[in-house]
Amino acid sequence: MARKSEIMKKSVGIDYSIFESGSIAFDYERMMKETGYSLQEIEEIQKQTSVGSTPLYELKNITKLVRKFSSPGKGARIFIKDEACNPSGSFKARRAATSVYHAQKLGYKGVIAATSGNYGAAVASQAAMRGLKCIIVQECYDSRGVGQPEIIEKARACEAYGAEVVQLTVGPELFYSFLLLLEETGYFNASLYTPFGIAGVETLGYELSMDFRQREGKDPDVVVITNAGGGNLTGTARGLIKAGAFDTKIVGASVNLEGLHMASDEQFNKKSFTTGHTGFGIPFATWPDRSDVPRSAARPLRYMDRYVTVNQGSVFYMTELLAQVEGLERGPAGNTALAAAFSIAQELDEDKIIVVQETEYTGAGKHILPQLTFAKENGIELIIGDPKEEIPGKNIILPKNPGYMHTTEIDLDKIKRSYIKNCIANYKVETVTENDLEFLAQDTKSSKEYVINVLKDLNVNVER
Repeated sequence: MARKSEIMKKSVGIDYSIFESGSIAFDYERMMKETGYSLQEIEEIQKQTSVGSTPLYELKNITKLVRKFSSPGKGARIFIKDEACNPSGSFKARRAATSVYHAQKLGYKGVIAATSGNYGAAVASQAAMRGLKCIIVQECYDSRGVGQPEIIEKARACEAYGAEVVQLTVGPELFYSFLLLLEETGYFNASLYTPFGIAGVETLGYELSMDFRQREGKDPDVVVITNAGGGNLTGTARGLIKAGAFDTKIVGASVNLEGLHMASDEQFNKKSFTTGHTGFGIPFATWPDRSDVPRSAARPLRYMDRYVTVNQGSVFYMTELLAQVEGLERGPAGNTALAAAFSIAQELDEDKIIVVQETEYTGAGKHILPQLTFAKENGIELIIGDPKEEIPGKNIILPKNPGYMHTTEIDLDKIKRSYIKNCIANYKVETVTENDLEFLAQDTKSSKEYVINVLKDLNVNVER
């Protein structure tokens, strides 16, 4: 663990120290340029393995349903970008394609990723296409050896693509085991949080803008993005900006798992979502550099205009709704954002466009039936009623009807303040420099005046 920076440098091929200023700030844009690839070059890399150029659907029937619960003149048109059409069945193929290509280019014999989600399958798929070995390190079980159906399904997918899957119980050994494997094998760290991974998602945001300009003659008004570690939101937003879609609003959406601790053995199987939830979304927003690289390229507060949560039951309900009303059976990750979009669309005028920027494959353990059955077996009560009464870890409340689906607003000001506080605590600074001020303003999508006021409340000096 003491040599983690040295191990990371060898396994990623990036010397993160060159971006550092010696304090809180680092040169984020220079780090992103470290990929050495332009957006157009990444598009070409992805095309080599049939990644990207996914369909865009207008959810006309769901839009009609939204308008039944909206005030006159309200109810935006809802679209969805069908990322399930990527080779491994999710947008994560975009992240993996860039990382695996780069690993091959640098001469690495294999790649390793620490993930219990769709990214593992994406890395395994891309590694198979490029003839590289692949190891996926997965936090999978509680101490009884019991794992969630969704996580087990993702392990199956990784193995189907030829990867070796190292499955661990929940707890702190994940990062240690990951470092050990990186050092023992000399493989490339295909982390979710490197510049390669985030730059891979930029093509998704760019495609969205191009798709809508061609189809509707304008950019989407709102893009709703399922938010966990922040890479999905960061990459998509950066792609939209590169397309010149400066007026498009970025909304993050997470499943509310308030009260459940993600590293708790007892609570590990009390949650019915393995990604896209507040157990990742809040910690990674308030401290992105908790990731498996020295500086995370996923920095969602730089781009987020709004952050909302939905309850577990609404996402399960929306999964069935999408299948039965639109004929698209897709997994829960993208349906988190779709559940939020259903509510947000009711606030917007009918001529506005709201887009959910991803879907994922479903089936086996990812389907709602094994997930709900597993929840029941773990003592979670299943109720049809008002989602506002759901208590994560105690019950799952499916809405009585679509009108009961709603979002809960997360106070972004509070999140930004927590992030700045964490910067002060982790870097143990007594005086914040002008360079730090500019960085914190950018990293929180605010202003230097805002940051100065927060620092005053924290009794931290500002260099003059």
